[in-house]
Amino acid sequence: MVRRTDTRQRMLDSAAELFHQQGYHATGLNQLVAAGGAPKGSLYFHFPGGKEQLAAEAVRQSGAQLCELLAVIVANAPDAATAIRNVIDALAAALTESDFQRGCPLATVALDAAGESEMIREACADGYRSWHAVIEDYLGRQGAVEPARLATVALAAIEGGLLLARTLRDTAPLHAVATHLQATITEELS
Repeated sequence: MVRRTDTRQRMLDSAAELFHQQGYHATGLNQLVAAGGAPKGSLYFHFPGGKEQLAAEAVRQSGAQLCELLAVIVANAPDAATAIRNVIDALAAALTESDFQRGCPLATVALDAAGESEMIREACADGYRSWHAVIEDYLGRQGAVEPARLATVALAAIEGGLLLARTLRDTAPLHAVATHLQATITEELS
């Protein structure tokens, strides 16, 4: 069994950040080791599966962190329309604060490596499933007739809005998605 240490967590945290910004293929082993502040041999000590294992674990960590944030945001919203606006506002703020370098913590890696690595694909899929579950559960509790369908639409729209916003270096697509989803959700729940 691999011992979990501060070094391992530092490597995971820095890898999550690098993969989030650059994707899987643009992030090299030397960069991962240097960013984690660890000797090169420690990569394979802590992650015997190498870069692929590190990426999958980093994606799982990033997915879980965003899932927790989503759960807190929707739990604190007075209604579903406000919840969706607050989620999108938080994502837009994070994107802007990173100078448009950090969109979705899964998308860059999913598009870059999920087609060639089952381990990475499954980590990304689990992250998306967890986000979907939070949204579906919330919408169901709010009275949506088809919460799974509505959660899929919301998640896909937000993901597309994040991609456009990052590419265009403008949060307007995200805000357009928020406005549309607020109207759609309000109509579905009325």
